[in-house]
Amino acid sequence: MSQKILAGIKVLDLTNVLSGPFTTLHMALLGAEVIKVENPKDGDLARKLGIVPALNKQLMGTSFLAQNCNKLSITLNTKSPEGKELFRRLVKDADVLVENFRPGVMDRLGLGYKALAELNPKLIYCAISGFGQTGPDALKPAYDQIIQGLSGEMAVNGDERLNPLRTGFPVCDTVGGLNAAFAVMAALFHRERTGEGQFIDVALLDSIMPLMGWVAANLLIGGEQPVLMGNDNFTAAPSGTFRTQDGHINIAANKQEQWEAVCEVLEVPELKTDPRFQERDTRKQNRKALTPLLEAKLAHRPTAHWVEALNAKDVPSGDILTLEAALRQPQVQHRKVLQKVPVAGIGEVEVFGLTARFDKTPGSVDTPPPTLGEHNRAIYGALGLSEAELSELKTKGVI
Repeated sequence: MSQKILAGIKVLDLTNVLSGPFTTLHMALLGAEVIKVENPKDGDLARKLGIVPALNKQLMGTSFLAQNCNKLSITLNTKSPEGKELFRRLVKDADVLVENFRPGVMDRLGLGYKALAELNPKLIYCAISGFGQTGPDALKPAYDQIIQGLSGEMAVNGDERLNPLRTGFPVCDTVGGLNAAFAVMAALFHRERTGEGQFIDVALLDSIMPLMGWVAANLLIGGEQPVLMGNDNFTAAPSGTFRTQDGHINIAANKQEQWEAVCEVLEVPELKTDPRFQERDTRKQNRKALTPLLEAKLAHRPTAHWVEALNAKDVPSGDILTLEAALRQPQVQHRKVLQKVPVAGIGEVEVFGLTARFDKTPGSVDTPPPTLGEHNRAIYGALGLSEAELSELKTKGVI
């Protein structure tokens, strides 16, 4: 078995719910030793979040199962003197620490970056928060939905009937987690060159905004406010969602030759020379007139027919799948996007693996998400604590 790219890297994960756990999940899939440091009472809040009440009661909710494979779990009350001391001992040989508390929480505990960097100058400390560590909104509470609204992301979705419109999954949390993972990897690369650790400040609000780069550029550079276009693509026409005989199809004819191919496949060659549609920018202006003309033809055949015919002419097209159908489609199965892992007391569950394919250092799902405190004995034992000491700390509520 090939060595994983982050083998030998020790990560202390103090994060909860999604943005932080998504960060450390990617590191765990790449072979890092990720130690979740959880509160002794009920751990990561995600343990109680999910659609299956029985799993929530077991502190193994579906939300937790989705983000925490390959990780270890210890419990620790970092507010107690003994907990602080144990945490400092863990930090001494850690490579990375990730937390997503509100700014100032770790400093008040005496466990902020400056204090920990004195113990371990090579430590890479990544703090994830809604708004960042500084600024007028830094101390405000934030969940994904709040950031979706404040980022402008909800304002550019939907159409005149349905706006503002939230994205159907927590996009700000997951993008923030990816941004943090990228930043930590870059900091590890810098440390390889210089031996220096550093502090990383990741804000969910900052992280989501660059994803709207084209839309923002139209406003910042072109002075054009976003136009609510629903499922249409503002860059071209026909480019969007269209009705067929049995449902809908996505067509993205972004190039002139693709537009002409659409006319050929749909047997409407006269539209090529129609002055309303002949040129790209004119077509965009007249998309409301164009769409019904195309849908009149698309209504004669099912989606599958048109997808095959259009793709054969190099016009990007596709069905619009339910989530279940999307997860089960042959291409996704071929790519092994989902992997199965056995979880004690629950059975085999499917989770997402690493979706970047490394030919020399591949990532993989190796172990199931940990039960709360599952690795206390192993990790604290490695620090030299005896069974009697562990029992006493447990009685005191430290672990």
